[in-house]
Order: sequence, then C-alpha cells, then structure tokens
Amino acid sequence: MLDELTAGARADAETRQARVPFAALDKIAEQSRVPIDALAALAPTDHVRVIAEIKRASPSKGALAAIESSPNLATQYSESGADAISVLTEERRFGGSLDDLRAVRDAVNIPLLRKDFISNEYQLLEGRAYGADIVLLIVSALSQRELVTLFDFASGLGLTVLVETHSAEEVRRAMDVGAQLVGVNARDLTTFEVNPNLFGEVRHLFDDGVIAVAESAVRDVDDVSAYRAAGADVVLIGEALVRSPQPDVLIRQFREVR
Repeated sequence: MLDELTAGARADAETRQARVPFAALDKIAEQSRVPIDALAALAPTDHVRVIAEIKRASPSKGALAAIESSPNLATQYSESGADAISVLTEERRFGGSLDDLRAVRDAVNIPLLRKDFISNEYQLLEGRAYGADIVLLIVSALSQRELVTLFDFASGLGLTVLVETHSAEEVRRAMDVGAQLVGVNARDLTTFEVNPNLFGEVRHLFDDGVIAVAESAVRDVDDVSAYRAAGADVVLIGEALVRSPQPDVLIRQFREVR
C-alpha cells in the first residue's frame, strides 16, 4: 500500500510538473510568504501540543467526513488552540489537494503541514509554493540517501521536516539525518495495522532536544494522556476531529493534557 501511495503521488506530481515546470514553480515559491518557525510553535511546553488534521478519507477507513470548507475547519481548529494544522494533499486515496493547502494558508496564521507521500524535490517545492511550513518525509518510503537528499532540500527552502517513523530502526535513521521533528506513526502503512504502544517502545531512542510527535490511534483524551505519559511533546490527530461534531471542544480538552 505504501509503495502504491508513493508511486501515485509521484505520478500526480509529474502531471502537474508537465503544466508548471520546476523553474516556474521555483519562482512562485520564492515569492511565497516566509515559512513560519514550526519548531518554535511546537516546542515542548507544560501541556501537549496539537497538530489538527484536515482529512476527508483514508485507505483503511474510506470516507471519513464531507468537509465542505477546509478554510472554515482550519479556522475552527486555529481558534480552538491547535498549534499547527496538517492538510492532506494526496488525491487518490485521501481526497485531498494542493488547493486545500492554499485555501487553508489564506485562512490561518499557524504552521501548516503538507501531508503527502513525498519522494522528489518537486513535491517539496510545491509545499513551499502553496504555503506549507512543514513537509512530511516517511522513512519507510525512502532509501537513506533519498531521505538525506530530500531533508536537505526542504531545509534549504526554509521548511521544517516532520520525519515519520514506524520502528526503532527508522527512528535511528531519523536521528542520523539530524531531524528535529520526528513522528512515530502507530499505523503501519504497509499493513495498516495499529500498535498504540509503539511510541512508548521507541521514545527512548530520540536524541535530546528532538520534538517527539505521536501519530494515529487517538480517539479521546485518554489516548492523548497515554501518549503524553510516554513522552509525546505533540500529538497529530485527524480522524477523531473530522468525525466529531465538536472538534473545537476536543482540541481544548487535548491541549489540557499535561
């Protein structure tokens, strides 16, 4: 599944690149706003930080929510205290788009994560051009050489990189790259099985000063509390928020976890 998602996202990016060449997109990126310092916005504090996700669907669950206005939802997230917003831009299985990212960028002034299956520099440049402050690199989708190359390119664009891991070995690879924002995804993207204990099992492998992000398997405050107890600085939450009739209430409750 991960290979399929990565290949599909790359093919879609190549289609866009045929319309807007690299050099033209680079000029657009240069004229875009300076990225927000996401490391400062997500720095550890006395309560858990929240990245709230705009997510219409997923391969494992299908349709999740009919989000009529991503800017309106983003505004609700921001006004409720979300520290950053993740915007799914993968089209085929998650129902996202770069248009969502651009619309959300126009609506809020907190850091935005472009959540996608990124495997080349053009996709990173798209993130910069459409208003992202953070981009996702998934360790299991990349060789170590690719990871280093893309990490360095994104950093050169002024973007913060969220390096996503799914095992102890992948956490070590993230540390080797020098990542400062590292996520542990409880959902294995090759099998879609969930292990909510994975974060706690690998947290000790993080270097000092690295911001630890717990991803997936959050349904309620108890789940956030468990991640916090295991050492999470940040939780990334999607499904629970988009399915909730009151995501603002949930975000406030999550941010009270200490």
